Amino acid sequence: MKNAMITGRSVVVAALLAVSCAASAFAAQPQPQQPPSAAAAVPSLPVGQDVPPISAGQIQRWFEAFTVLQAQDALQLSEAQYGRFVTRLKALQEMRRKHQQARNQVLGDLRRLTNPEKGSNDEASITERLKALREEDDRASADLKRAYEGVDETLDIRQQARFRLFEERMEQQKLELLTRARANARAARGRGKS
Repeated sequence: MKNAMITGRSVVVAALLAVSCAASAFAAQPQPQQPPSAAAAVPSLPVGQDVPPISAGQIQRWFEAFTVLQAQDALQLSEAQYGRFVTRLKALQEMRRKHQQARNQVLGDLRRLTNPEKGSNDEASITERLKALREEDDRASADLKRAYEGVDETLDIRQQARFRLFEERMEQQKLELLTRARANARAARGRGKS
């Protein structure tokens, strides 16, 4: 069990090191200054003319791996807790991703149906898609509750509270990364046009 836990953590560390090395190798422009705590915790993004755009999905997956890596220290997990916690945290992350994809698909359908130029006047289709969105939101809410209960079973009460604070902090850092990735993509497009 301990060897499996070490191997799993090694894979996560290796993946994050590969991302960091790629980011360092391609870094051609200075990054904007951040507060010391955020700068130390958030992995940097590659910047430069030869760097292909990074998708939001790639950032999400990298950040989920980064979150798993940071959780042990942030929550002060024991070795006995770590394996069960990581399994349930990954299940929570996968559930969120699955529901977000389903929700985005329904929203895309609604966007197409209600587009003033190309949309449809088919109110029945719009009504059906709105119902599907409500059902997806209800399913996501129930699944999220079960997933949090599963994570909480692996933690003591203080760790449960720290986990909620940790998730909030990680979400803020993910949004910062996504903002920088979009800015880098815009800058790359601007350089390509000139």
